[in-house]
Amino acid sequence: MLRTRVPDVRFQTRVRNDALGGPNPFEWKTLNTDDIFKGKNVIVFALPGAFTPTCSSTHLPRYEALYDAFVAEGVDQVVCLSVNDAFVMYQWGKAQGAEKVFLLPDGNGEFSRKMGMLVDKSNLGFGMRSWRYAMYVEDGEIRKLFSEAELSDNCPTDPFEVSDADTMLSYLKSRNQPAAA
Repeated sequence: MLRTRVPDVRFQTRVRNDALGGPNPFEWKTLNTDDIFKGKNVIVFALPGAFTPTCSSTHLPRYEALYDAFVAEGVDQVVCLSVNDAFVMYQWGKAQGAEKVFLLPDGNGEFSRKMGMLVDKSNLGFGMRSWRYAMYVEDGEIRKLFSEAELSDNCPTDPFEVSDADTMLSYLKSRNQPAAA
């Protein structure tokens, strides 16, 4: 069943605080759903894991590359969500050179579970992870969801057909077109 609103959860993130000094100038920051979505137009794309092949070679890089085009279509923020901890998400973003897309750790998989998108990927040694999907959200309301086919535990494939950045951009552009007379 498609949710109409994003689930209400708390995310444990890490933010840089140079006042701390030393080799680890980061502190914990808890964000809740409202911090991310309230009063904003947000794209969320979720993927199985940081440092994995499709996520690293295509999914995140293309959203990063099209970020300014999303902003031109009225998007306030682009969020990459994965069932990884804050440390892994930070290092992956650094390795990817991600500067515009916000990498959001769903460390416990709570958001993914409440979205109905938490799947078992034990067949790959991953454990519980997010299914691959993308959604456009206005002020916490899910307006469009692009979920990959075959949503299931231990899926033998890794479908990547509709949660990509180009599909999302096409959707955003089409909704801003005047209706044909």
